[in-house]
Amino acid sequence: MAGSRLPRQLFLQGVAAVFMFAFASLYTQIPGLYGPEGILPARRTLRPQGKGRWQQLWETPTLLWEAPLLGLDTAQGLELLSLLGTVLALGALLTRPLRHPLVYLLLWAAYLSVCQASEAVPLGTVASSFLQAHPPSPQPELPDHPSPCRWARCFFISSALTYHYETQCLPTPAAWFAHHLPVWLHKLSVVATFLIEIAVPPLFFAPVRRLRLAAFYSQVLLQVLIVITGNYNFFNLLTLVLATALLDDTHLAATSSTSRRKRTPSSWPKALLAVLALLLELAVYGLLAYGVVHCFGLEVDWEQHVVRSRTTFTFHQFSQWLKMVTLPTMWLGAASLAWELLTALWRWVQVRGSLQKLCAAVPLSVLGTATVALFLISLVPYSYMEPSSHGRLWTGAHRLFGTVEHLQLANSYGLFRRMTGLGGRPEVVLEGSYDGHQWTEIEFMYKPGNLSRPPPIVVPHQPRLDWQMWFAALGPHTHSPWFASLVLRLLQGKAPVIRLIQNHTPSYPFHKQPPTYVRAQRYKYWFSHPWEQGRWWRRQWVEEFFPSVSLGDPALDMLLGQFGLQDKSPPRARGSSNTLSQALHWIRRQLSPLEAPTLLWGLLGAVGAIKVMQALLGPQSLPRSKEEKHKPASQEDSVAASKQASPAPNISSSSQTPRRKKSP
Repeated sequence: MAGSRLPRQLFLQGVAAVFMFAFASLYTQIPGLYGPEGILPARRTLRPQGKGRWQQLWETPTLLWEAPLLGLDTAQGLELLSLLGTVLALGALLTRPLRHPLVYLLLWAAYLSVCQASEAVPLGTVASSFLQAHPPSPQPELPDHPSPCRWARCFFISSALTYHYETQCLPTPAAWFAHHLPVWLHKLSVVATFLIEIAVPPLFFAPVRRLRLAAFYSQVLLQVLIVITGNYNFFNLLTLVLATALLDDTHLAATSSTSRRKRTPSSWPKALLAVLALLLELAVYGLLAYGVVHCFGLEVDWEQHVVRSRTTFTFHQFSQWLKMVTLPTMWLGAASLAWELLTALWRWVQVRGSLQKLCAAVPLSVLGTATVALFLISLVPYSYMEPSSHGRLWTGAHRLFGTVEHLQLANSYGLFRRMTGLGGRPEVVLEGSYDGHQWTEIEFMYKPGNLSRPPPIVVPHQPRLDWQMWFAALGPHTHSPWFASLVLRLLQGKAPVIRLIQNHTPSYPFHKQPPTYVRAQRYKYWFSHPWEQGRWWRRQWVEEFFPSVSLGDPALDMLLGQFGLQDKSPPRARGSSNTLSQALHWIRRQLSPLEAPTLLWGLLGAVGAIKVMQALLGPQSLPRSKEEKHKPASQEDSVAASKQASPAPNISSSSQTPRRKKSP
């Protein structure tokens, strides 16, 4: 089997990049979301329950419990963890020594801590990175540890693309153009999505390397198209990071592998295996093509130059098929894991020397046990998609998952499980007024509002308030208790919350004086037609979403009291004498003028520039070995003279090898 050192480094760098984006994106929004004047102050989320220190830490695992020891409140603790996480992830992305298990353990602990007061990113990938980040052994014959990210999940689509582009959370400008593609192409795109997300994932376990690479690039294609048409922050990057387990050193170092194949003539057993692999590959492609044509009734209409498709199976048939394949896919993953463990064990047996074998046995046993445990608990959320298989799963896996569920070691990665907006995209529009008669709309930076403003590109930033406004529009405001707190902060004119809506203060219509009244309306939004010049959206009023209220309004106070959002006691004054608190305040003051996407793209640009400099200066900056430094010139001259004296026909490939090694 091909090596996995380069894919491991790629995987670890990808996880570090996701962490960097996640921490930095959260940092820019902490004051408005979780600060003392934010929508949901973090001090309300983490309140001591009178339990023991370790019991409290186990039930609510967060380092924020220790913030008071540093003289910080909960929101400042969030800022500190976000900054440290960003810097640590940036270091792991740039320097190989920091891609260490301890570093990824710290990143996991930091993000798990902030998740207790905010939203979570799937941390199962992080657990995989901790297992992948074992230090490379100096002995080449030591076994590679099993890779848990090889066991990926299938992602099922349940939406029609004729609605998807305009109803997703935050579409991009490309989504408008994709929405207006022909209907037959939308249907064909759904077929391709089903193929990539349901039929292709079993190829992750294929014995033929080219099939695994085809599965990888199909996932890359799908995720890139999603990134182009939708702002799903760093979730698509997370999926691509998981898919890197399908790569190998030979593929990532194509030049060296090509030269190696040219030098080594293949024997007839290898040639036979290559032919059999090619036949298997063609058979798989043929089976996939037949299945797609059969299940979706693909037909080419040569007169109209379209490809027609339709679903030829019922929901009941699909459910039965899902019931039939769920457990076998689990056994397939278990078999793949067992093969990796046996391979690692065989390599460990071949290690020479008792001391070296003992040193290799310790990390192998620890990481192997952790991998098996992680695989077992991941089966529980994987089986959610099929209830009967979920019930038949080994009870030990359920118990293990229940024990560590709050640590978020395994996730189902399901963002949107049902289609919304079939009759139009529901959208909540906030309005403010000074007299209760003349109303002015409050436009957000990222979510749809102004009909003439194009959809923004905010990836890899995750604007949490704009996302939550999308979810709030799907039901009554009582299903989103935080909305009443948002209205209160706008009536109070709290600057941190206003910066979540408009980072450029003059763009906020009530920046000089807070509105006296605030209300919200629910609209249905659709993408504009191609012939509507200068407009990206069209909309229709549906109903009042939130009634008109003002400060001291009994209706608003009742809602705040019902959801426990009233400020019964003023927040503690932040200690200005604390050096750490002053440093956090200074950093916030320097970064606050930057919009979050600008900050994140600036980090990405800096990483790219440093990587380019490392690539350009790395080979030249490497110091010469001691043997080269002290090698006498006479020896070099004698070697050169002997090469000139020897006739050309007698130069063998072995004499050329050191010449290539000396070349820079």
